[in-house]
Amino acid sequence: MTTTTTSAHRQTGERVELARYTVSAGERVIYGQRVDGVVRITDCPASPGGRSYLVERELEHDGHAALRALLEDYLEQSRIHDQVPMANSAVGTCLDQLTAVEEDQ
Repeated sequence: MTTTTTSAHRQTGERVELARYTVSAGERVIYGQRVDGVVRITDCPASPGGRSYLVERELEHDGHAALRALLEDYLEQSRIHDQVPMANSAVGTCLDQLTAVEEDQ
């Protein structure tokens, strides 16, 4: 594994592609990378531009089975909703539910 060090002595491991998926907005790549000893899982656009999302950090405490389960669920959610799962914020979901309730009344 390649490790780089910045002037602040921050150690960053090699970024590893864990999965790819496609939604109507385009192709996405899920990466794993160790930063200062902590594993971070990110969701990035496959081509330049677009937003990247932090999916999870410190997953190394839960082991490889937890990583596999996270990836399986994440990819399934992207298929079900045809969007980046992390783009769905809890606040947005709550507002959508409140709007639906108000429309029903």
